[in-house]
Amino acid sequence: MSVTQTEFAASAAVQRVNARSMRNLMRNPDAIALSAGDPDFETPDFVRDALAQAVNEGHTHYVDGAGDPELRAALAKDVSHRAGVEYTPQQILVTHGATGGLAATFLGFLNQGDRVLLPQPTYSLYSDLCAWTAAEPVYLELGSDLHLDLDAVRRAAPGAKLLVICNPGNPTGTVLRRDELEAVGEIAREHNLLVISDEAYDHIVYDGYDFVSALEIESLRGRLVYVQTFSKVLSMTGWRIGYLAGPADVIAAAGRVVRTLLGPLNAAVQRAVLVAVTTPSDWPERMRQEYQYRRDLVLEGLDGIPGVEVRAPEGTFYAYVKVPAGRTSGEIVNEVRERGVLIRSGAEFGSGGEGYIRIAFSSSRKDLEGAMPILRAVLEGSPAS
Repeated sequence: MSVTQTEFAASAAVQRVNARSMRNLMRNPDAIALSAGDPDFETPDFVRDALAQAVNEGHTHYVDGAGDPELRAALAKDVSHRAGVEYTPQQILVTHGATGGLAATFLGFLNQGDRVLLPQPTYSLYSDLCAWTAAEPVYLELGSDLHLDLDAVRRAAPGAKLLVICNPGNPTGTVLRRDELEAVGEIAREHNLLVISDEAYDHIVYDGYDFVSALEIESLRGRLVYVQTFSKVLSMTGWRIGYLAGPADVIAAAGRVVRTLLGPLNAAVQRAVLVAVTTPSDWPERMRQEYQYRRDLVLEGLDGIPGVEVRAPEGTFYAYVKVPAGRTSGEIVNEVRERGVLIRSGAEFGSGGEGYIRIAFSSSRKDLEGAMPILRAVLEGSPAS
């Protein structure tokens, strides 16, 4: 049996993801981990209680492959409210986290050789999914302010099939403005692009910035796939549940992928998420306030280091930090790891990320207070004590 070039590329993509996510932890399991976007908060009590109740009520069997009907109806109502236009349950697909939703969209919509526009640095999964589908990634550099270079998007749009944006941005912490999204919509309409908007961090925004969802942009209607997860907003990373909202034909194609490769999601988890969606809670705001405090701890810890540049993140729980000239991202990551702290290289998020590091402040205050003097010493070039 021969292995085709496409199969080999997909296999290599899987290997890259696995190596990237596990390399640091395997080398130093006792290190302070500022590398992963996993909130240290517990999932709210009322959601955990709802899971136990769902199990006790017998929600332990297969459900509709597109998602629990009541949950899809509740999500459609919520998305309709945000968008200002009606979304039906048939336009909602419950997925194995945002990751599963992204993968299902790529696999269901793209063919070999389709061009995918990826403004970067950005979440590395998008590039890996291009490899899986044998699509052609077209990398576009962000502007110097880490916002979209709309002229670059416009130049690359002819002949492309898909544009993927991450808002708020991982790893940059940038929150896109309404006028940027409106311009994206006009470009997409002119060139018949489908747009994926990955908005996992939409509740984590600072300093009074107004988050605008792509759902609100009129020119994107009919050509938008909205990707969402409960991982960040309710600290449910291990529950592995998210959803898509979009054109019925694209959602149907993604649904076929989910049903074929994965089958329906955990029935009891979906019932617990139904409670999460329909129960008013101040948890997202409480966590956001704590993240802002932690963000400021990081900014204070990095302040005044010669050659280091960091923009205050507008959203997410990541600080995207430019390292001193003459030093690479990998050098900094390795040196920090040797001193017991794990961070990510900006190069993992695209070529535009070389020369940067990403620090996750989703960890506890205690971890941040222990890690920041080490990070500062490494960035200042101080020898290990």
